[in-house]
Amino acid sequence: MGDFATTSLRAGAEATAKHAAREARNDGPERRVAREDEMAKSPKIIFFGNGPLADFTLEVLQAHCEILFHARTKDDLTTAVTFKQQYPEAFGVLASFGVMIKSDVLDAFAPEGILNLHPSLLPKYRGASPIESAILAGDTDFSYSIMRLVKAMDAGPIYHQAALSDLPINKTEIYHALATAGADWLVANLSQIRKMSPVDQDNSQATFTTKLSKNDSLLHPEKHTANEIFRQIVAYQGFPKPKYEFYGKTCIILDAHTVNTNDIICDPSLAPELSTPLMLKCADRNFVAIDRLQPEGKKPMDVKSFLNGYAKN
Repeated sequence: MGDFATTSLRAGAEATAKHAAREARNDGPERRVAREDEMAKSPKIIFFGNGPLADFTLEVLQAHCEILFHARTKDDLTTAVTFKQQYPEAFGVLASFGVMIKSDVLDAFAPEGILNLHPSLLPKYRGASPIESAILAGDTDFSYSIMRLVKAMDAGPIYHQAALSDLPINKTEIYHALATAGADWLVANLSQIRKMSPVDQDNSQATFTTKLSKNDSLLHPEKHTANEIFRQIVAYQGFPKPKYEFYGKTCIILDAHTVNTNDIICDPSLAPELSTPLMLKCADRNFVAIDRLQPEGKKPMDVKSFLNGYAKN
């Protein structure tokens, strides 16, 4: 998954620490004791994750839980197990870690195991790109599952699932909505999770996703409908970055919208409102209108600025 719209966790942690220090200087003994008692009662979490899903999940968890350690790489797994040994009451929570976790690490977090927030309605869309795959498939609902991590990829038993409707087809907002909803459920249910019995997945219904590749980035509107091209533009934001060549310059397309030819034919007065000066004619004879783009090696710009700089050359 791409690293778009991510927050700086290190900077956030430093800011939180500075704020806490100022508060401590201003607090009386009673308030400090109350805060320490409250923190002692908060669920302790050892967190595993990278990228936007992890960042958005962690934003929620940090507000309600004590994050003992954040594992970001394979090398951090040994430290995560050490923290679990020191704090046996701690929960392991994972969101988009991208590293296969071996049995010895999973066993260290028994009996509930490491809880995985996966952004799909499992067993559908197992694998590395569930949100992107759902966008490309034309899904209108987007889902998340809370499952127990097992050695097989995304195959563990499920504690909870939910689908969100009416989300905008915007990659960042979908990531944020699913991560927030899943993290909210975890915060509300961690205290009872060890009493819950997760339900096994139906492996016969599993579908699988693959990692996005740089080879996916170049758009081919002559082979796809306008809606398909638009969803590729949305799904490929951050990585592998949707690209098309205009006026001999390869550009990353940042924002776009679809234009239905019939709408303009039925009411030509809508043309100025719906269209832009830069549009891709697609296989279904509808268009994708480009709103913002970034020529390679240059800064992002709107269509008018791009045409002023490149169309006249």
